[in-house]
Amino acid sequence: MKKKTLTTSFGMPVADDQNTMTAGKKGPALIQDIHLIEKLAHFDRERIPERVVHAKGAGAYGYFEVTHDVTKYTRANFLSKVGKRTEVFVRFSTVGGEKGSADSERDPRGFAVKFYTEEGNYDMVGNNTPVFFIRDPLKFPDFIHTQKRHPAKNTKDANMFWDFLSLTPESIHQVTILFSDRGTPKSYRFMNGYSGHTFMWYNNKGEYFWVKIHFKTEQGSQNLTREEAVRLAGEDPDQATRDLYDSIEKGDYPAWKVYVQVMTPEQVEKYRFDSFDITKVWPHGDVPLQPFGRMVLNRNPENYFADVEQSAFSPGNFVPGIGPSPDKMLQGRLFSYHDTHRHRLGPNYHLLPVNAPKAAPEFSNQRDGFMRVDANGGGGPNYYPNSFGGPEPDPSVGQPPIDVSGMAARHSYTLSDDDFVQAGNLYRNVMSDQDRDHLIGNIVSHLRNAQKRIQLRQTALFYKADEQYGSRVAEGLKLDLKEVKRLAAMSQEDRVKATKE
Repeated sequence: MKKKTLTTSFGMPVADDQNTMTAGKKGPALIQDIHLIEKLAHFDRERIPERVVHAKGAGAYGYFEVTHDVTKYTRANFLSKVGKRTEVFVRFSTVGGEKGSADSERDPRGFAVKFYTEEGNYDMVGNNTPVFFIRDPLKFPDFIHTQKRHPAKNTKDANMFWDFLSLTPESIHQVTILFSDRGTPKSYRFMNGYSGHTFMWYNNKGEYFWVKIHFKTEQGSQNLTREEAVRLAGEDPDQATRDLYDSIEKGDYPAWKVYVQVMTPEQVEKYRFDSFDITKVWPHGDVPLQPFGRMVLNRNPENYFADVEQSAFSPGNFVPGIGPSPDKMLQGRLFSYHDTHRHRLGPNYHLLPVNAPKAAPEFSNQRDGFMRVDANGGGGPNYYPNSFGGPEPDPSVGQPPIDVSGMAARHSYTLSDDDFVQAGNLYRNVMSDQDRDHLIGNIVSHLRNAQKRIQLRQTALFYKADEQYGSRVAEGLKLDLKEVKRLAAMSQEDRVKATKE
């Protein structure tokens, strides 16, 4: 049978479906990458009307309070002095499941925080894990397809799930976290939150720093075993949603201490891992956590649909003092989040009360569109420049420039064993014996439903992370360990060839 060539929706052959076009090896991404834009824009519109991902969630209002001075790093006004409070709205969610799915399913959890600051809304849109499965947005629609339902059977499919992951070695770190008990938090109150991506903080002097944000639960991190999670899925599928509401209702307000990791541009340039790679963490021994705040949730929504369902977050919602990094996955999200909200809620979704800036007026030249329910700018000018007293840009709030250089091309990530280092360290040095036992049991119970060739390919990746890790999975699946070792010793390209159908 003649080999098919991948094309765009309009039939143009695609040269590379794994690497976003960037300016130089480290980015940022280029808007001229029409394949990326088309792929993300189509993906954003695949589900009507529920969210494509993070469909089921729970939310609450509260406040963030500054506890330590960070003004040497950022000029953000809401972080300008110790003791300052800012209203927040937080939405927790499961990622892959539909709106009616169980809260206890094995899945990353969304952890999105909207800060209603006096300089506009700032959104921290993260997860309960510090890393992610992939590092290039061109792969994101494909990855999510494998976590959803089979196009013919309309059921979850282990072959789809593990085929993609076993062909994407960079996923091994997140897979190890997901299949540990951390993949099934006891409820939203008992999990941490992470920015995952690296972001820029910049101060009044124009100096900038690269940062990662951590929310550490004050309730203590608690998780479910596989058996407990399965039981709850049948007995009380809304358990985490109910727990969050009930705890706030009775005055038991959940809280998180908030920390930042900081690196200078010079440190990032010399660091042993790519500091913008979301499949990697910055080990705390290298980059210590610095406390700077505390978040408390103390008010439930009055109406779920108005506040939780219609809430919309974007990692592109910044305030002066905070900006993006060249992280490819982040660059894709900066476009995709606003785009999918416009599709789901309409072009004026920013006017909905939960999304509108509360502490800062909105003066933009955007007008008209579906569901424009305010004064629509009145008779004021809707263009700039103008001489009729319209709003004007403020050059003083601009971000510091960063160096960008290199060829505009689809740069592939340099293949190395870096992808396996942190997953192996997590297994060997962080997990307890019980954690490791549960991890192996969770993986084996799920991976056994995939074809044997996929089991072998994925187990070889576990073996590359840690020999005991791979050997125990092989034993649980009754695979030939010699074959697993043989595959682990191959290059990824040869391993794929050896395990193709």
